[in-house]
Amino acid sequence: MEFFIPGIAIFGIVIGVVILLPVLVSSILRNVEAGSIRLVSWLHGHTVIYRGPGKSKEIPLLTTGTTISSKVINVDLDITDQTADVDDTGTPRPIKVRVLASAIVSVGDADELIKTAANRFFAKPEADQVNTLTDLLSSSGRRAINLLTHDQLFSAKAAPVKMLPPPIATAVTVPTGTLPAHIEDEDDDDPLAVIIRKACSRELTDLGLIFNSLNIKVVQSEVAEARRRQSAAEAQANADIVAAQQTRRSKEAQLEADRVISDRQRELDQTRAANAALIAAAEAKKQDALALQRVAELDATQIAQARADAERVKIEALAAAEAEAIRITTVATAQAESIRKVNEAIREGGESYFRYRQVEMLPQIAPAIAGALAEAKLVTIAGDGGAPDATVHQIGSVIQTVLAAQLIGRAGLLDSAPAVVPAVPLSPPGARPADGAKRN
Repeated sequence: MEFFIPGIAIFGIVIGVVILLPVLVSSILRNVEAGSIRLVSWLHGHTVIYRGPGKSKEIPLLTTGTTISSKVINVDLDITDQTADVDDTGTPRPIKVRVLASAIVSVGDADELIKTAANRFFAKPEADQVNTLTDLLSSSGRRAINLLTHDQLFSAKAAPVKMLPPPIATAVTVPTGTLPAHIEDEDDDDPLAVIIRKACSRELTDLGLIFNSLNIKVVQSEVAEARRRQSAAEAQANADIVAAQQTRRSKEAQLEADRVISDRQRELDQTRAANAALIAAAEAKKQDALALQRVAELDATQIAQARADAERVKIEALAAAEAEAIRITTVATAQAESIRKVNEAIREGGESYFRYRQVEMLPQIAPAIAGALAEAKLVTIAGDGGAPDATVHQIGSVIQTVLAAQLIGRAGLLDSAPAVVPAVPLSPPGARPADGAKRN
């Protein structure tokens, strides 16, 4: 039994070391969260500041530590006061305004400001912290409003701002260069924020805090409301004017479009009318051409018909002429043949045949001779020689001619009418009756 006691003790010691060592380490090295600052004070009064996130080194019973927030603090401000407006004569004419804003402050970056904030600001309860910041910023805001005119509150970078009186010196001295850059550069900020920053920067520094920014939410006043209503009315009027102008321009554009359409429609109607007139003229010309063509065709037909008729008449005339020529040739041939036969008969029969035929045809010849003699109105008595013999010879020739004609007619060789004995003078012209002739 005595053999196992040292082993158990060693085991217990190891277990104790394993358990107590983390506890000891965690008590020496503590976590510093993000957005927080750990201040550790040693016995001799030296303070070490640890900014999170990180670890702080502390030894129990030898150090004292506290943690403060390094996050920004947002403070809502509702400030009501009067402006520094004056009239043209210099008489003060303040205007009551109400400013709704939010200020942002935070713990300074310098170690002195952190220590001051831990001792003066974060040592108070949280409600007192908010009230303190609200009172400090509100008083600074009221002083800033009293230094600005109404128009300056509604416009950034307005007229020059009245300078504040120099602040009262305090026991806390801020080292040079510890203020943020945005505090030193004030020309680019709003006049109200500039004045509030200048007015409260010293008080905030006394609390270990710095002024980051001021966000003005609303600036209210009767003048502003009146101006806003006037601006709204002017804007509405301008909008109505613009709308009316746009409506007028739209109507003018519509009227112009309608006018252009009307002009195009009128031009189209005129073009259609002109085209219709051209078409009608072309149709009339076409009808005239067709009429001329029909007349020409009719004339051509008539000419062709006339030519055909003329050709037919010509052919008929040629045929008739040929027929007449054939008939005349035939008659002439027949007459020649008849005359030839008569001559042959006379030649064969001699004087006896001729006298026989004269006696046979005497009843027909006598009237013709009598008629011829009656027309001659003279009687020639034959004598010896001279004119009476010539006359008798001529009468005998006439009688022979008539006899030959009668013979030919009786033979049926001639189609003419009965022969007419020509009036042949019984004596030559200018012949005188012979001596011894007797006239009745």
